[in-house]
Amino acid sequence: MKKGKKVLAHLLTAATCLAALAGCGSSAPIQTKNDSESQEITKVTDQTTADTETSDQGGKEITINFWHHYSAQSAENDTLVNVLIPRFEEENPGVKVNAVSHEWGDLHEKILISAQSDTLPDVARLDSAWIPEFEKMNILVALDEELPDYKDVAAGLLDSAMSTASVGGHSYGLALNTNSKILFYNVQAFTDAGISVPGTMDEFVAAARTLSGTNDNGQQVWGYNEPALAGWNLCPFIWSMGGSITNEEETKASGYINSPETIEAVQTLADLYAEGAITGWNSGDIPMTDGFGTGRYMMLLEGPWKIAEMEGAYPDFAYATTEIPAGKGGSVSVLGGEDIAMFNSANKDAAWKFMKFMTSPFAQEEMAKCGQIPVNKEALESDTVKGAAFAPFIDAITTAKSRPTVACWSEMDSELSVAVTAVMNGEKTAKEAMDDLAVTFDEMLAR
Repeated sequence: MKKGKKVLAHLLTAATCLAALAGCGSSAPIQTKNDSESQEITKVTDQTTADTETSDQGGKEITINFWHHYSAQSAENDTLVNVLIPRFEEENPGVKVNAVSHEWGDLHEKILISAQSDTLPDVARLDSAWIPEFEKMNILVALDEELPDYKDVAAGLLDSAMSTASVGGHSYGLALNTNSKILFYNVQAFTDAGISVPGTMDEFVAAARTLSGTNDNGQQVWGYNEPALAGWNLCPFIWSMGGSITNEEETKASGYINSPETIEAVQTLADLYAEGAITGWNSGDIPMTDGFGTGRYMMLLEGPWKIAEMEGAYPDFAYATTEIPAGKGGSVSVLGGEDIAMFNSANKDAAWKFMKFMTSPFAQEEMAKCGQIPVNKEALESDTVKGAAFAPFIDAITTAKSRPTVACWSEMDSELSVAVTAVMNGEKTAKEAMDDLAVTFDEMLAR
């Protein structure tokens, strides 16, 4: 663990800096628990550790700790606690699961701290973007090396989702649930403009220009809304237009992040912004859901959660969805989601049983009822999934790609956002910004 702890010291410093910058590269801000919540979690975890030691000595019952970030009041957590864990414990006598809910940002921070004190859980549900970071700390089990039936289990899960846990040719987790983005569009706006739903990137650009301007109330409207300029936002355009972030080995960025195709994707978005056809990332811009629901934004690239948001806020608004418009690289969306991973200190046999259960058709279909998109191939064929609100996203997920699975991705993502913001503001051309970024990325990847 010397290597892991040395890396951890650097990562803890980086985490502190990133927290000060409001969590660059993360999908949610870090939140701080109040003291009573923190004390309760510590109490539960410490007690479980004691129970496990006693049980192991007696050779009877094993308790594994499962940390996750399902919200404590959510349908997902209710299903986990009242359906899945009881079923697992019934099927695996002698194995108990102690599930502890954390806020998203708190979980990341607690794992960093627990790694330093050797108090990690057996298993955790991790944001897929955390896997490379934790692998570099040397705290995760390489499943393909240590679990003999790994290949059989992995074969039943989506290849695209499984790629998020692959680092350096080895797998450090199982995909647990996934998500992606597709195009949402204002049906009435397209009808009024007499244009077709865009199937290609060229048609998308033309539609964004056509649908922008002023509405009947004298308000400015935009053809497309993008709330940020990070990898999650830019990758669908870069990949679909034939560009890339790095080489396939994820060891080099020069020639990729500054390829003609990547430069064209960034410059195209900058041109649309200069023309007043897209907006959304600036302070003071209309929030995405409100802008879309009130007819100020005509198109969005968003995930399945947007369906529920629109139903709650604008139930009568007429919109539809379609795949991401295709370019030279095809129609390629970006993968999000969570993986379930095992820590080196785990009771490997019991932890692996739980991981396999959580990715089984039964568990995956139960979570699908709560809106979680399954990664189990059999579950994806179920009537529950085919009739779910997230069904339009399933085709996109099968061809979507993960952002680079490298430990420095959070830093790269932040630098990407800064570089593209400079292009949007007219401070640099896309070529100048991407050429500079290639040098920065290469230095990060070489560390």
